[in-house]
Amino acid sequence: MNTTLLIMAAGLGSRYGGNKQIDHIGPNGEILLEYSIYDALAAGFDKVVFVIRRSMAEAFHAMIGDRISQKVEVHYAYQEYDSLPGGFMPPEGRTKPYGTVHAVLAARDFIHEPFAVINADDYYGKDAFQAMAGSLRRLQGQTNAASMVAYYLRNTVSENGHVTRGVCETDSEGRLVKVTETYKILPFADGTIRDLETDPAGRILDPNALVSMNFWGFTPWLFEAGERELAAFLQGNSGDPMKKEYALPTLVDNLMHKDSLTVEVLSTHAVWFGVTYREDKAYVASELKKLHGSGAYPDKL
Repeated sequence: MNTTLLIMAAGLGSRYGGNKQIDHIGPNGEILLEYSIYDALAAGFDKVVFVIRRSMAEAFHAMIGDRISQKVEVHYAYQEYDSLPGGFMPPEGRTKPYGTVHAVLAARDFIHEPFAVINADDYYGKDAFQAMAGSLRRLQGQTNAASMVAYYLRNTVSENGHVTRGVCETDSEGRLVKVTETYKILPFADGTIRDLETDPAGRILDPNALVSMNFWGFTPWLFEAGERELAAFLQGNSGDPMKKEYALPTLVDNLMHKDSLTVEVLSTHAVWFGVTYREDKAYVASELKKLHGSGAYPDKL
């Protein structure tokens, strides 16, 4: 059975201060997404689709794409305004993409099988890819069904600034029942983790809450449903037209209510870490060095 890994790498990395997706972080100059590809291939994935901006294409080919294409089938999809549904045109002066739903839809011409979605600038762990590969096999032939790898909130915050996380609620059978995209999560000196978006003083969050790190498993059914929802979002009047984005957790939550989408929450012992701010890089580099040293990865990927 074919399975595809879709890597969202078109983000501008504004908080990081550059194209963090192609920054050298591993002990031998590895790019963070190389670890995801390495782990995905080991788990049985056989195709990779990069979602990037056209302006990044030359750098991506030179930095990683040309090498990866020697090991696995590779395609490039471009998250640009010409891929928005219904010929929608953004307001004059807007330059940023329309979020992770737009990113996934940009790749629809290359994907006709169950697929996983990840961020380019996160490390998800070997166990996570093994769990997702098994889930995609179960999703084969299904329509409104999906899966996600969840992580504990306490393990996904940054000491260097606020982060955005999809905070999840599950039922007794481990299925997702609600996911709330939460935009300003910050750890405090008193040990609490707080949401500053809804309360200036910080609404205290459960550190053991499950959160989405955008590691999703979908079937091609998602493309039609996602295009419908993105079109409605773009035409709607809510949000700042210069900044608003449509995030995957929000889409998933909407589809659970509108289309009875069922989402299996995958249990895993995998550890997540990622680069949101430039100050995060030293910690991530240290953790990757430890993984190489322990034999989890070869000296060079």
